[in-house]
Amino acid sequence: MPIFEINLPKSLNKALGLPIRSPRRSQLRVLKKLLKRARYTEFGQKFNFERILQSKHVGKSFQQNVPAYNYNKIYKEWWYKTLEGQPDITWPGKIKFFALSSGTSEAASKYIPVTNDLLRGNKVIMIKQLISLFNYKDVPLTSISKGWLTLGGSTDLQKGPGYYAGDLSGITAKKAPFWFQPFYKPGKKIAKERDWNKKLKEIVEKAPNWDIGFIVGVPAWIQMCVEMIIERYQLNNIHEIWPNLAFFVHGGVSFEPYKHGFEKLLGKPISYIETYLASEGFLAWQDKQNGVGMRLSFNQHIFFEFVPFDENNFDADGELIENPEALMIHEVEEGKDYAILISTVAGAWRYLIGDTVRFIDKANAEIIITGRTKHFLSLVGEHLSVDNMNKAIQLVSEELNISIPEYCVTGEPLNTFFAHKWYIACDQNIDEKFLAQKIDEKLIVLNDDYAIERKSALKDISVCILKESVFLSFMQSKGKIGGQHKFPRVLKGDLLKDWKAFISNN
Repeated sequence: MPIFEINLPKSLNKALGLPIRSPRRSQLRVLKKLLKRARYTEFGQKFNFERILQSKHVGKSFQQNVPAYNYNKIYKEWWYKTLEGQPDITWPGKIKFFALSSGTSEAASKYIPVTNDLLRGNKVIMIKQLISLFNYKDVPLTSISKGWLTLGGSTDLQKGPGYYAGDLSGITAKKAPFWFQPFYKPGKKIAKERDWNKKLKEIVEKAPNWDIGFIVGVPAWIQMCVEMIIERYQLNNIHEIWPNLAFFVHGGVSFEPYKHGFEKLLGKPISYIETYLASEGFLAWQDKQNGVGMRLSFNQHIFFEFVPFDENNFDADGELIENPEALMIHEVEEGKDYAILISTVAGAWRYLIGDTVRFIDKANAEIIITGRTKHFLSLVGEHLSVDNMNKAIQLVSEELNISIPEYCVTGEPLNTFFAHKWYIACDQNIDEKFLAQKIDEKLIVLNDDYAIERKSALKDISVCILKESVFLSFMQSKGKIGGQHKFPRVLKGDLLKDWKAFISNN
């Protein structure tokens, strides 16, 4: 029995006199379906899902009886069995596909289970997002029927003993329905290519033959691809070759730092559509034009919990404590940052996905992504979030009319005090000290804690300007090249050592 369904838009429900599901009721319904489907699995038997289902307060009982997991914990206790081919471990049946996800802070690949239930649930959210485009004003909807250029992982999946593994985008493209194939670019042959540089070159060569209306992918790689096409054919902008380009569907990182530079590549305005599609599932989607936030997929195939992102629930390294405070969707507050726990139709249970979000409209379950649990800087209590960093970069880019497609920040000792060092990708001439001053000014306005610490223990802010190619080359050296990979905004530990070594050698 499918665990998801296509729900009508609220306005249509109201017009037809049908009940409108609240996020709270919808989430409890999703949780009960998840528990019912998985009650006879090894995981369901261990934590007695049957008893949880019979309890008066299913949500609270679930939280009290099932521990929270990060990837390492759930893999060591459960998912390694699914990778060995054992069925009915955390989800009914045998897992045949795994999404490879290294994240941005770990070297080893993570094997995230992908089930047909998950892919179907993701597809429902994609259809909802498509339907929402009909509410967009002054947008040529004929572009929907043009080509869809998707820069994703290879569809030539790695074959393991009884399973296939690869980027979720590659798995999704490989299992795409037949009716989608005429729209899908770069096509099956190029999509199979594992060499990312070769794939880009082939896309550039084919570009004049396509009529593209949609582009889909991570901003940095999309921008690089568009720049290559413009350079190859000596264009003024991308619309000279793709006049019907009207939509850019992006996700994974904040688009704001890229927007100023990207718009220089366009001949006319396009619509930007944000998605929150992780290897673990399609978590949220932008359902209205120029929307600030995204609507959580609360009535489909994922049960959400929200852990306040503070020192009571996370240690100094961003690690979740043993028994964190976890809130359900009706218990959250607007304006506060939360880490997300998800339980899904692929056998993830109370799983820490690693992102932090903030509710901007609780009634409609609308969120914005504010960063990562491990990607923040708080050397002396400045509590600098990725959201703060992105906003500062956006404001500085607009004020100075420069493009900053990539950046990262590190914390460093300075005598008996501390300093922040920014590595900035910028191909234009700009003085490093002046740029550091401007970023510092913006952060002082954006973050009160930062402003206080700049008068105390946080003694210096410096900037090192590099070519964008340095950032991309570093990612390539790590084997993290392609549509699913993003450059980490905060570097710590071994990754920071590798970065410094890479820069000194290059």
